[in-house]
Amino acid sequence: MALQSLPSSRMAPLAILLGLLMAACFTFCLSHQNPKEFALTNPEKSSTKETERKETKAEEELDTEVLEVFYPTHEWQALRPGQAVPAGSHVRLNLQTGEREAKLQSEDKFRNNLKGKRLDINTNTYTSQDLKSALAKFKEGAEMESSKEDKARQAEVKRLFRPIEELKKDFDELNVVIETDMQIMVRLINKFNSSSSSLEEKIAALFDLEYYVHQMDNAQDLLSFGGLQVVINGLNSTEPLVKEYAAFVLGAAFSSNPKVQVEAIEGGALQKLLVILATEQPLTAKKKVLFALCSLLRHFPYAQRQFLKLGGLQVLRSLVQEKGTEVLAVRVVTLLYDLVTEKMFAEEEAELTQETSPEKLQQYRQVHLLPGLREQGWCEITAHLLALPEHDAREKVLQTLGVLLATCRDHYRQDPQLSRTLASLQVEYQALASLELQDGEDEGYFRELLGSVNSLLKELR
Repeated sequence: MALQSLPSSRMAPLAILLGLLMAACFTFCLSHQNPKEFALTNPEKSSTKETERKETKAEEELDTEVLEVFYPTHEWQALRPGQAVPAGSHVRLNLQTGEREAKLQSEDKFRNNLKGKRLDINTNTYTSQDLKSALAKFKEGAEMESSKEDKARQAEVKRLFRPIEELKKDFDELNVVIETDMQIMVRLINKFNSSSSSLEEKIAALFDLEYYVHQMDNAQDLLSFGGLQVVINGLNSTEPLVKEYAAFVLGAAFSSNPKVQVEAIEGGALQKLLVILATEQPLTAKKKVLFALCSLLRHFPYAQRQFLKLGGLQVLRSLVQEKGTEVLAVRVVTLLYDLVTEKMFAEEEAELTQETSPEKLQQYRQVHLLPGLREQGWCEITAHLLALPEHDAREKVLQTLGVLLATCRDHYRQDPQLSRTLASLQVEYQALASLELQDGEDEGYFRELLGSVNSLLKELR
C-alpha cells in the first residue's frame, strides 16, 4: 500500500535498482555452477587426454603388480590382458573374435628350452622384472649350450683326425717322404739308368714313368733334367721289353706336346724307332714303337718331312706286308689317313683365314706325302687291305681310299680285285643297313659304311 501511495517519480529509480539486484544474484548463481559443464573446451580432446591418463596409470600399475604366466599348449588359447607369454610361443590375432591367441610352436620345444632354467620362485606368477631376468638367463644358457656343442665338435674332430705334426713325425719314423712329380720322375729315371737295377726294376720304372709323362708339364720336366734322352737311348737296348716300354713312355710324352717332339727329333728318336720297325722284333714291341712313331709325326710337319727322307714309307710298307701284322696294318693306314688330312685341313684353314703364306702351311707344303705314297705302291696296298674281315678295319681303309682317290684313281680303276671287293661289300652292307632300318636306326653304322662304298663305286665308274 505504501508503494502504491508513492508518486510515479519515485517508482522509476526503485525499479532500476531492483533490476540490478536481480541481475547480480543471477550472475552469482551462474558463477558457482560445475565448470566442466560450462567451460569452453573441446570435448573430443578432453576425452583423449583422459584416456591417455588412464592407460598411463594402468601401465604404471602393471609394472608393479604381479603378472599371470600363460602356459601355452599345442592348441590355440585366448590370452587375457596382462598375461605374460613365454619366449618361443606362437602368437596370433584372431580376426573373427578380435582376441590374441597363443600356442607352442613345436613338440616340447618350449619346455625343453626352459628345462633347467626356471626361476627359483614358489608362486606361479612373476613380475616384468623377473621376465627380463629370466630372458637374460635363457640367452646365457643358449650361449653355454652352443659353447658345449663347439667343444664336443672339436673333440670329435680330434678323435677322427690327427694333427699334421704327428703325421709328419710318423712319416719320418717310417722313412716315408712325400715327393713331387718331378722328384718321382728323377727317381724313376735314376732307377732305370742304374746298372745295378734288374730288368724287372727297369721295366717297373718305365711303367710308372709312363703314367706321369701323360701330363704335358711333366713331359716337359722330363726333358729339362735329361730324362727324355735317357729313355730315347733305351731304344738301343738289347732287351725287347726295354725297347717296348721305352717306346711306350716316349709315345705318351710325344702326344700333342710340340716342345718334347722337337727335342725328340734332335735326340735321334725318329731314326731309332724306324730301325726297330725295320728289324725283327716281337709284335708287342712293334705295337708300342708304332704308337710312339704316330705320336711323334702327328701335327709335326718337320718330323713328317724327316720321316720321308729316312725312308719311313718303305719301312711301313714292309711292316704291313709281313704275315700276322694285320693289326699293325690298320694302324699304319690310320696314320697315313691322318697325315693326308692334316695337310688338307691346313690348306682349308689358310683359305678361310685368307693368309697367303702362313708358316704352318709352308711347312706342310714341304711334306710331299701323296707323291711318295703313289711311288711306294700304297695305292695297291690300301686297296688290298679292304679285304680285312673286321668292320672297323674296313671303315679306316675306306676312309684312306677316299683321301687317296685323287692320287690313285687310275690304279683303282685298273684293279679288278678292288672292284669285286667293293661290289661284295655293297651287298653285305645293304643287308646290314636294312636290318638297322628295321630296328629304327635311320643313320646307323652300316648305313654310313654303305655310303662310303657307294661313293667309291660312283667315282670309279
